[in-house]
This record gives sequence, structure tokens and C-alpha cells, in this order.
Amino acid sequence: MSNWKGLWLDPRAKLFLIVMCVLSSMIAPSLTYQLVLVLLIAVLGVLCGKWKYSVKAVCFYSVICMLTVWIMAVMTGTLRTMFVAFLGLFHKVYACGMLAGIVLSTTKVSEFLSAMNRIHAPKKFVIPFAVMLRYIPTIREDWHFIKDAMRMRDVSPSLGGFLCHPGLTVECIYVPLLMMASKAADELTIASVTRGIENPGPRTCLVQVKCGIADFAVMLAAVVFFVFELCVRGGVTG
Repeated sequence: MSNWKGLWLDPRAKLFLIVMCVLSSMIAPSLTYQLVLVLLIAVLGVLCGKWKYSVKAVCFYSVICMLTVWIMAVMTGTLRTMFVAFLGLFHKVYACGMLAGIVLSTTKVSEFLSAMNRIHAPKKFVIPFAVMLRYIPTIREDWHFIKDAMRMRDVSPSLGGFLCHPGLTVECIYVPLLMMASKAADELTIASVTRGIENPGPRTCLVQVKCGIADFAVMLAAVVFFVFELCVRGGVTG
């Protein structure tokens, strides 16, 4: 039985991919290029072992794309302008958020710190980002605990539950979540400092952190797609 768990990428390559994704999403000439960008990110997610996440993300985005096309074809007037403006912002952000989810779920804090130490990144950037890598999974776990506890009181965190019982939903779900989020941030910060995150000396890591063929391949693919979008956008503008 194979022990392969997915493609491993250097944290520096992942940061480069996020930057290129933001740029590619900003200059995307049309909705088609946004969809292609999401599909490319999904392929990367599958290669990194996040195939369930990638499939769900692509299916959801496909529904949003069909909804966008339908609104542009059917609606008119102010309502159409309002929905198109909102969905336009959604399309610009979705690919970046999808890639960020893959990066956060596949990057260990120790690997990230070792990679940032190699490029001599400033501590003001490294420390908050490292805490965030551990913060988001902790909040997700707390969110599941709160939902399980509130089901015993017939309180649902869904939109329907919020519309039916807004006061009870905020009191029983969102207030505890905010309190736990604040507490988790303090605890993670203290734990990071205790483990020597501010130590100026070189860090060690069990995993050898270096850019390999796979890293250069995905970075090259990101640059090629970005340049292709620039050429298409320039041709359309011209």
C-alpha cells in the first residue's frame, strides 16, 4: 500500500503562488479565465492530497459561475448592477481564498519558519503569519465543538437558524466563538514565544526545506498563466 500523501512544496514557493494568484485574478480578462485559474488551483490541490477540498471548491464555484451568467442574461436595471458588482468581487477573491486554504492546510509552522529564516524575512512578518498558520485550525476545531454543543439546545448556526432566532444564535454561537478566538490568539502567541519563535539564531527542521523541481514547475506554470493573461488583456485593450 502506498504511503504517498501528496506533493510537498517549499513554503517560499507557496507564497510566490499566492502572489501570482492575486495578480492573475486581478487582471483576468473574463469569467472564463477566472474559472481556468480555479481549475488550475484545484489540480494543485489534488496533487497536494487535498482532492476532496478541491472537488468541493470547483463544484461550488461552477454553481456561482452559472448563477452569474444567468443574472447577466436575465436581470436588468439596478438589481442586475448590484448582483454583478457583488459577484464580480466574489470571483476576484475566490481563487485567492481557495489557494490560501490549500497552503494553510499543507504547511507546517516549523517548515514555514525554516524557509523564512533562509530568506532572512523580517520577524514582524514571520511571527504573525506563523501564529495564523496555527490559529485557523484551532478556531475551526472550536467551531465544531460549539456547533455540537448547541445542537443539544436546538440552535443552528445556519442562515435559516439565524433568521428565525437571531438573538439566540448570536448569544449561543457567535459570542462564545469570539471569546474562544480571543483566548486562542493569546495562548498561541504565548506558546510561540515560549518555544523560541523570537530567537535570532538559525532554526533547525527535520524536513529538508529547499526548492526542488516541483517547486520551480508550479512557479513557472503560474508565471506562464499570468503572462498569457497579460497578452490577452493587452490584445483586447488594443
